[in-house]
Amino acid sequence: MIYTKRKFISRYLGMSPSLDSAIRHLLSEDGRQLHKGRNEIDGDRTFVNRFDYQTMPPEQAMWEGHARYGDMHVLLSGREKIGVSHAAALTMTVQKPEEDFIGYEGGVEVWVPMTPEDVLIVFPEDVHMVKVINGDSALVEKACYKFEV
Repeated sequence: MIYTKRKFISRYLGMSPSLDSAIRHLLSEDGRQLHKGRNEIDGDRTFVNRFDYQTMPPEQAMWEGHARYGDMHVLLSGREKIGVSHAAALTMTVQKPEEDFIGYEGGVEVWVPMTPEDVLIVFPEDVHMVKVINGDSALVEKACYKFEV
């Protein structure tokens, strides 16, 4: 897991080609210009999903993990908190390989507060719970970059 401010994201260039593509896209593009849904960057190696949602209490949120991709979470507006736990600390409940989705149950090890100034990068071992209320309920506009690992 990497949690940083947008202004420092270029420090993470060089870790992997697909993450580099995501970071370069974030640095060069206005996220508000992304259309909702999938936006291509480098085919299936790197792309970004743009979506909006209302934050919810943690008991309504779900864990998600991935085997093929890492995620780079970037808020365009709003605020939320994202729960993160190591996969070994949770119990796997479902696998959907065609969607690169793995569901889990268990407790949150770390809560990460997110605003438009923050970037959270999670890898396959970093199971995450998104859309969680941070203070008052908020409408979140988000870009979630998917990069092949």
